[in-house]
Amino acid sequence: MNNNLIVAQSGGPTAAINSSLAGVINQAVKISDIDRVYGSVHGIQGVIKDQFIEFTDWKSEDITKLSKTPAMYLGSCRFKLPEISEDEELYKSIFDRFNAMKVGFFVYIGGNDSMDTVVKLSEYARLHNHPVKIAGVPKTIDNDLIITDHTPGFGSAAKYVASTIREIAYDTYIYDTQSVTIVEVMGRDAGWLTAASGLSRTKSSPAPHLIYLPEVAFSKENFIEDVKKNLERYKNIVVAVSEGIHDKSGSYVSADTTYADKFGHSQLSGAGKVLEHLVKDKLGVKVRSIELNVLQRCAGHIISKTDFDEAFAQGEYAVTQAVEGATGFMSAIRRLSDMPYTTELFTVDVNDVANKAKPVPESFINEFGNNITKSATDYLTPLIQGEVPADYDGGVVDYLPVSHLVHHKVQ
Repeated sequence: MNNNLIVAQSGGPTAAINSSLAGVINQAVKISDIDRVYGSVHGIQGVIKDQFIEFTDWKSEDITKLSKTPAMYLGSCRFKLPEISEDEELYKSIFDRFNAMKVGFFVYIGGNDSMDTVVKLSEYARLHNHPVKIAGVPKTIDNDLIITDHTPGFGSAAKYVASTIREIAYDTYIYDTQSVTIVEVMGRDAGWLTAASGLSRTKSSPAPHLIYLPEVAFSKENFIEDVKKNLERYKNIVVAVSEGIHDKSGSYVSADTTYADKFGHSQLSGAGKVLEHLVKDKLGVKVRSIELNVLQRCAGHIISKTDFDEAFAQGEYAVTQAVEGATGFMSAIRRLSDMPYTTELFTVDVNDVANKAKPVPESFINEFGNNITKSATDYLTPLIQGEVPADYDGGVVDYLPVSHLVHHKVQ
């Protein structure tokens, strides 16, 4: 009888995805219907290449340390399964591996592309009447999966962005010199993470003074006017922009080639750098751009407790639902109220989620397209609440070793 479980991770890393992994392991080792618990290294490719770690005998302290370790303990992949009709032999090899390892449950933790994998594996199992139960556990700092209220990983990234922008603002205030600081935040097609920058504001610090999301067509002319108006009121202003801001034709600001070096070569830059050049050229004030880049994804020292707990719970929930017979689903969160913040877990057909994206709604963006509304703040605030104490070794934050992922150069 196939009673073993394989869990894998895929896509981009977050500060909370290992909490979901810990939840899966914690629940799986407790359930008598599951015999062995395996982790596939580097996503679905680990199944194809026969690369596994066993978690069955892990102690509770190992699972706890795993839950507070950022990024992806099992490693990741960006491998997109082909359509079944295009390579049925590949699917046969995957399910042959499931049979050989007596696997009855497969849990995939990831974002949009990962849910596409859950869809395809579920469909193959259905077509061939295979008993394995396929479950998806969501994660993404982009918060763009539909139906679920929000995704694990987003709250911690939002907490990092808001905290970092507050610290950047304090840095800018110390100088008695007019300045503009532009902070570029991840979010190519959805501006959820950039919107969270608005949570950094206090009664004494209005930074970021301006927020631009890809959901609104970006106008350089309007941007310069917005900056000018704010400089009339504040000596130092901070601007948060999504990496994916674009004009009304759909052209990304980051693809701007209007700036050239002294040899006349076009300079391709990120959105923040392009806007830095624009402000310097048009307004002549001190300006700098900061790209948060990968730092915002896996800041394990500043995890949101809400995010951490919800990630763990979704991992546990997916295992429970699969053991009870559910398959082809993704665990999801339904918000019941903002204050007090209450939620419940439910399952959603993964076909309704995969390959779809959730933009920031219009009600969360002000009429000028350069800021967020109170509705956005009310939605975002509960997601960054609480702290998870980090472990330290020698004064540096300490995580579970990932020696199985460290690639050594072949001599």
